Amino acid sequence: MIRGGTVIDGTGAPGASADVGVRNGRIVEVGKITEAAQRTIDAAGALVTPGFIDIHTHYDGQASWDETFSPSIYHGVTTVVMGNCGVGFAPVRKGEEQRLINLMEGVEEIPGAALAEGIRWGWESFGDYARALDAMPHSIDFMTLVPHDPLRLYVMGDRAARCEPATPEDNARMRDLLRAALQEGGAGFSTGRSDNHRTSKGEETPAHIAGRDELLALAGALKDLPYRVLHAVNDFDCAKGDGAGERARFDAEYALMEDLARAAGRPLALTWLERINAPLQRQWLMEAAERSLRQGLDVRLQTTCRAIGVMSGLDTSFTVLMAYPAYREIMHLPVAQRAAALRDPARRARLLAEAPLRLANGDSSIPPLVDQLVGRFNEAAMLMFPFEDTGTGPNYEPAMTTSFFMRAQQRTITPLAAVYDYLAEGDGSNLIYFPIFNYLAGSLDTAHKMVTHPQALLALGDAGAHVGTVCDAGLSTTLLAHWTRDRARGAKLTIEQAVAMLTSRNARHMGLHDRGIIAPGMKADLNVIDYANLASAMPVLVRDLPAGGKRFVQKARGYVATLSNGEVVCAEGDITAARPGRWTKAV
Repeated sequence: MIRGGTVIDGTGAPGASADVGVRNGRIVEVGKITEAAQRTIDAAGALVTPGFIDIHTHYDGQASWDETFSPSIYHGVTTVVMGNCGVGFAPVRKGEEQRLINLMEGVEEIPGAALAEGIRWGWESFGDYARALDAMPHSIDFMTLVPHDPLRLYVMGDRAARCEPATPEDNARMRDLLRAALQEGGAGFSTGRSDNHRTSKGEETPAHIAGRDELLALAGALKDLPYRVLHAVNDFDCAKGDGAGERARFDAEYALMEDLARAAGRPLALTWLERINAPLQRQWLMEAAERSLRQGLDVRLQTTCRAIGVMSGLDTSFTVLMAYPAYREIMHLPVAQRAAALRDPARRARLLAEAPLRLANGDSSIPPLVDQLVGRFNEAAMLMFPFEDTGTGPNYEPAMTTSFFMRAQQRTITPLAAVYDYLAEGDGSNLIYFPIFNYLAGSLDTAHKMVTHPQALLALGDAGAHVGTVCDAGLSTTLLAHWTRDRARGAKLTIEQAVAMLTSRNARHMGLHDRGIIAPGMKADLNVIDYANLASAMPVLVRDLPAGGKRFVQKARGYVATLSNGEVVCAEGDITAARPGRWTKAV
């Protein structure tokens, strides 16, 4: 029994004091319970919510070696959906595994060495992959979308890798394989239509150029099946960045997405961002999705409650200093020694006077994001901030006056010098926060408009991906702590709104009728939350990936207990030995 908490049931209804009784993994009673319990969790003064459902993760490889789905489990998540953005690890032909590793490493920035060492291969079909994961113990439940890229590589081989068009025979074979995977329990189909996605070798992803006939054939595989979903990441050709014809390209690509939804007869969820290189797209996509809904097409918009931003520092995957020879000379040193070396006045003067190395000049060792930053650094520095703890968690809504551009102005130095000095401080652990998407106005006001849109789905934490630069798996904690309690400027959310976004809204989208609400008969996926003390910790780089790879992990405080299938899987921030999680088949 969970006794005496304020139950926020996930429906959006006002919270109410109640006990919650659990038996055999299910909720059996909600209200004033007099029956004795074998175990009681005291929830006096705490909130009791359904477990959170994260519909956009990339744990496809990590699930093979990590039983706990961290860091999501630290933030109240009890169900994750994998296979997004068209990338994953099934189907796969024996001997072709490295292709999928290169793809995941490039698109989702997960170290290839970690994937190569950590994944326990042994499957070919998508169903075999899901069953292999299900045979391993896990803390929480997981669902699987069927990703486009592996499907295309499986059927077309080298022709897919060369981004050649699919033949009618290819389309028929892919459609049959997709339909079989969906019938075995796949939750839906995902595809990636972003020009920004590349393999670890810099090659275009196989499916991003898929033609109309191929996409319609695959979407048609969902037709007449039980409930399934379509997920697509699409930048609507904004990577061209030329301005000319942007609206025409958007309209043409969106019309294709509408045709997919028609062919599938199922909901289509598109990524929805405020893009720095295409700022008008946010409004266009909202208006287009609203028009689609009026026409009977269920188009939903995956968005997030905080900026999608990267963290950089001396020990992360990248720092702008990588483009400078004076820094590259000391990159081999341990981080603390590197910071000390940067404090040498002679090295500082030399680096600030150097011309940066550029990809255009043939230096392929420069990460593309670093190259882009170097080319427009003063402008980028307007959206680069010291990443610091406010006392109630990291500051995900920093004031523009604290940017490195403004810090430089105040000191009458260059923005690069301001960044250099900050990274050279102390033991070299300082982090810089660079909110690339959803922060053009210097606040999260736009994010509020997006997450409260009736067609929005709270998502895009990318848990399990971009492990050396991003750690947004804790967006559930940000939504609850920042948006309902701590936000000092701009609109806020009620706790009931926020919990519904994290639970029932995403459950309904995924066709999950057994969770997302606290009511008798529902799965006992639950959180007990010390709301007054709820906060995210600062992300920390740890070296716990296979092959010694490093990633950011962000923990939280305030989660008294998280239950999955009626068992406590996390208590006061510590993961327990319970492993009740299973592969959740779509039915």
